[in-house]
Amino acid sequence: MEKRLREDYRHWLVQPTRWADNDIYGHVNNAAYYGFFDTVVNCFLIEQAGLDIHAGSVIGLVVETGCNYFAPLAYPQAIESGLRVARIGSSSVQYELGLFAEGESEPAAQGRFVHVYVDRQTRRPVPLPAPMRSALEAIHA
Repeated sequence: MEKRLREDYRHWLVQPTRWADNDIYGHVNNAAYYGFFDTVVNCFLIEQAGLDIHAGSVIGLVVETGCNYFAPLAYPQAIESGLRVARIGSSSVQYELGLFAEGESEPAAQGRFVHVYVDRQTRRPVPLPAPMRSALEAIHA
């Protein structure tokens, strides 16, 4: 994946690091980065795209992930999490994410993941609901 800069992202969420995010080496552990990714995507989906995580008939299942690390992050540090949509299919979305130290133009890490949207009961793929598709198109790069 091509390294992206701050201006490449369309949606932002500031997330604080937590004491528990640091590992013995004094920086945010690699596994915590996926939590930051999940949080920015799901906040966007709930707040902007109408996803009802508790009772909606459609849910997103993560089927692919990846992350590149460029610089350390550590507690106590605010992370500016950037989000963009790289691809929208009939039932799937590929997100690209950048985690930035506050005010930095280059990411400390960037990742991607793919959601396939399925019926909550049958777990079979379904078309993206119109309000969700519209919100995702607004941050499509």
